[in-house]
Amino acid sequence: MNIFNISPIIRITLLCLYIALTVPLPFLADFTNAPVPSWVLWIGITLGAIAVYAALSERVILDDDKIQVAYPSWVPQFFRKGWSLSWQEIDNLKMRTTGQGGMVYYFTSPKAEKAYLLPMRVAGFNKMVNLVAEKTGIDTVDIRPLAQPWMYLILFVCTMFLWLIDGWTIWTATHLV
Repeated sequence: MNIFNISPIIRITLLCLYIALTVPLPFLADFTNAPVPSWVLWIGITLGAIAVYAALSERVILDDDKIQVAYPSWVPQFFRKGWSLSWQEIDNLKMRTTGQGGMVYYFTSPKAEKAYLLPMRVAGFNKMVNLVAEKTGIDTVDIRPLAQPWMYLILFVCTMFLWLIDGWTIWTATHLV
């Protein structure tokens, strides 16, 4: 059995971006005397952080019988549902372009009523794709991840700059009140 988690650079970058975008809000609410109390914003930010972390806890499990996308038991089924396909059910990987011009791939099956997205943000993506090719016999030579690590590295650097601006914003809001 092989387990592939979302790449750490993607997970860390998106969590840091979430923090950078939300943490200044309660301080600004206090500074501007907003009608929404800052404690309500803190509750919302905390719940949102849990939701983001839950979404980023996806894992892909490949074994001798199937490919499965699953979440830890603490993630409610209504929030994020996983899926599972046996290797025998999969007949092809269909490419689709995204609105931004990227390419994603869907597992298709004559038995399944819908297509299932090939997870593309996992650590060890190439190994996972090679295992899929081995189990299904589908040619995966041209399949590449949707986003390259350097893209998330650039987003992470921009997020760190945003943190600096957030620090200045929070300092200003707490010292001018």
